Amino acid sequence: MTETVAQSTDEGYQEILYSVADRIATITLNVPEKRNRLSYRLRREVINALRTAERDDDVTVILIRANGPSFCAGYDLSPSAPEQPVDPSVEAKYYRDDDTRPEQWVDAAEFNNWTDQWARSCVRDWLNIWNLLKPVVAMVHGHCVAGGTELMSMCDIVFVAEDARIGYPPMRGMTTPDVPYFPWKMSMANAKYLQLTGNSVTGEEAVRIGWVAKAFPADKLEEETMRELRAISAIAPALLAANKHSVNQAYEIQGIKTHFDQSWSWHAFSGTFRPGAHTFGEKLRDGGLKAALEWRDGPFQAEGFI
Repeated sequence: MTETVAQSTDEGYQEILYSVADRIATITLNVPEKRNRLSYRLRREVINALRTAERDDDVTVILIRANGPSFCAGYDLSPSAPEQPVDPSVEAKYYRDDDTRPEQWVDAAEFNNWTDQWARSCVRDWLNIWNLLKPVVAMVHGHCVAGGTELMSMCDIVFVAEDARIGYPPMRGMTTPDVPYFPWKMSMANAKYLQLTGNSVTGEEAVRIGWVAKAFPADKLEEETMRELRAISAIAPALLAANKHSVNQAYEIQGIKTHFDQSWSWHAFSGTFRPGAHTFGEKLRDGGLKAALEWRDGPFQAEGFI
């Protein structure tokens, strides 16, 4: 993937790049050495950039893309250990360099043990994309796993490289998704298959099952995505907003927001209270990342699944 060059900004971003050209605002995830794991800081910066673009009358459409070999390795969940490499098949749990929690995080004795503030914060963050008046397009290459698929799936339109690898392997041994997008992005057959197995699909397969809009050869992804965006940017922003929220309303009538708002309960049950909920963490602590991944993914890899 071609590296995006930073443009000057008054926002002081550290983990994204932000630029505007030809009525397109581009937000680039820019921690390639850590596979663009979703730290608290990166999440805050993405949301800030989205809101900045929404207010800018020179912006019609917003693009989220990434530098480096992968779009996103998932959420950053644990204390920093900078010597650890990031495996693109597991959420990036080794790089928390900023413990400032997201907006509206409730840290109180009455709620800490059961309300899953983590999952609630993930839903709140990515609903910013859903509620934004302007359309948000994701351009995905390389690996896009776990929390990265939540960011991708909440975008209004997604274009992917044909050879991208997209999936949620943590569901094999850790938790349900923070943002349970599966039944809203594809058929019941595919939603159940992917959420129950944690298997990944290629970009081409993601198009076939309706998860994303289009797939292009990796070397043509940027060219074809920009071609799409230039056309979209010619439409009046107010009309784009009306069409986006007309579609959104249909899903809201069906209950998408109610489903998302309650997803933290399944996340808490599966990640904290179910028998064996802490096994992955124990394997990680006792034997390291390789042992934990072998326990979680070994049976699938033995059968040829990703």
